[in-house]
Amino acid sequence: MNQSMFIVWRESVEALLVIGILQAWASQQSQAARLVNYLWAGVLLGLMLSGLLALLILFAGDAMSGSANEWFQASLALVASLLMVQMVGWMHRNARSLKTDLQRQADSQLARQGGVGLMLLAMLAVSREGSETVVFLYGAGARLQGPALGLFAVGAGAGLVLSGLTIGLLHSSRRLISWQRFFAPSEVILLLLGAALLVSGTERISGQLLALDLPDWAYGLIGEALWDSRAVLNDSHGLGGFLAGMTGYRAAPSSLTLLVLSGYWLAVGGWLRQRTPRAVPCPG
Repeated sequence: MNQSMFIVWRESVEALLVIGILQAWASQQSQAARLVNYLWAGVLLGLMLSGLLALLILFAGDAMSGSANEWFQASLALVASLLMVQMVGWMHRNARSLKTDLQRQADSQLARQGGVGLMLLAMLAVSREGSETVVFLYGAGARLQGPALGLFAVGAGAGLVLSGLTIGLLHSSRRLISWQRFFAPSEVILLLLGAALLVSGTERISGQLLALDLPDWAYGLIGEALWDSRAVLNDSHGLGGFLAGMTGYRAAPSSLTLLVLSGYWLAVGGWLRQRTPRAVPCPG
């Protein structure tokens, strides 16, 4: 539930932010009412494309069974993890200029294609956020069934409601809270979720590899726990369960899980340092 709520909340806030910027821009143009109609047509098309992707993924998952389904779910979890890191890197680099860049793109699209250009810009922006949400949610909840799946869906609905409240709060207090400051803590949570999805995908792959004829050392790397801290913090319920879902914590991790988590944080830290924009010194 916590995963789905945060994913939908974060992605919806970003989508609503983009829509709000484009609507404010359109309202300042000549034929504002016509452009706003094109804008919302693009939003609707973007949502439809995201829904189509969701149906295709669900159909593909249902069409597969056994080992093929496990590999498919593992692949989606790994793709979702990669997308989360990519999204954090993009926001890390572009948060300050997001509004200016969007307005510049809107000016360019309007000059070249008129209202249709604005519609396409909105469609691409919304479908990108929606597609990311679909992949993230499938990667996080593919194995859930029964009551757990119901709670996952409730969390997604709560995230959608919270996103609307968040946008309203940020617009009313934008002098106190900048968008950049708002997105900073959410980026940390996204990276933690990326780690959790990476661990989930790795464990699904490990389960398939354990069924193969592997050398003894490989079985030890994949299947043997380095330690067992379930007596202190169990990862199946309570606080341990929350940390497992949100960060990839494991009470009895294998060597492979530990290597994957360590490599993830080392790679993410180095990559973000390289992509952080350097401050330009003032002349004089």
